[in-house]
Amino acid sequence: MDASSKLTGAPPAPTSQCRAYALRFISGKYQGGEFPIYPEKPIVVGRSSDLDMVLVEDMVSRRHARIAYSGDQITIEDLGSTNGTFVNGEKVKKARLKEGDRVLIGTSILKVIAVDQNAPPQGMDAKQNLENVAAARRTSQVRTMSGSLEEVPLPDLLQLFGTSKKNGVLVLRTEDDVGRIYLRKGNVYYATINDSDDVPPVKACYRMLTWEQGSFDLDPPDDRQFSEEVDLTVAEILMEGMRQLDEFNRLKEGLPALTAKIGVSQPLIPPLRDLSPDELDVLQMAHNYGTISQVLQKSQATDLQTATILQKLFKANYLEVR
Repeated sequence: MDASSKLTGAPPAPTSQCRAYALRFISGKYQGGEFPIYPEKPIVVGRSSDLDMVLVEDMVSRRHARIAYSGDQITIEDLGSTNGTFVNGEKVKKARLKEGDRVLIGTSILKVIAVDQNAPPQGMDAKQNLENVAAARRTSQVRTMSGSLEEVPLPDLLQLFGTSKKNGVLVLRTEDDVGRIYLRKGNVYYATINDSDDVPPVKACYRMLTWEQGSFDLDPPDDRQFSEEVDLTVAEILMEGMRQLDEFNRLKEGLPALTAKIGVSQPLIPPLRDLSPDELDVLQMAHNYGTISQVLQKSQATDLQTATILQKLFKANYLEVR
């Protein structure tokens, strides 16, 4: 490549054998922007203003990572950065990238996407395009990270934050609910849905794992102390949460609809003395609140544990649909 091409950032001549790719920012300052990946034209990412992709933030090193497209392979290499380079939640020194992979550098999440090979080249304007995107998104309140749950599902997001030991409050917004997951050095120490104390923190985390649509923001750390703090790794939350979700979904098929009216069977024939204290608690909640969704909400046990008891109470004729 000649010197003028390198200075202007102009792409090399297109190669018909190579597919066209780009890096789409799905979180961070340049969210929504795209940076093309051209064959045989490495992209050096870092804080230094003379690099191909400039990310000016404390967690990004001056020369942080290099992304290269050679032959039919895209690779990323960490250049000895202080805070690391992550691919799909794993810290890497060098790794191959494929379409759909997510890269975390500092507070930016970039997704490898395929683009139209016949689209007009925009290499010389790539840096300016990102600045235009940032200017359009700029608001009076700038969050550290933000994005869409459709682009980055919550399990992937938690894995990225856990591996990179993030501190802060992950705020999730759907049409109906607002959830908050509190992170300290990548571990979960508290969680709420709609700022309610009814749902214990671990149970709240498990519920939020089912949210597939909405937005997320990583807000700065919160100094408040909570009476029910936990200390769980992201791996623990994901492993147990996904297991419980799978089992709960199977159990739910054998229960009435979540909004169905339920109550204690009339007449009540099976003896109450045969029930355990936990089962009596669920029976009382069914009597007091009248729907499965409210029983699940009010129970201090997990949704799986509560649904298991509900199923038993229906089968043994302690409960009925009204």
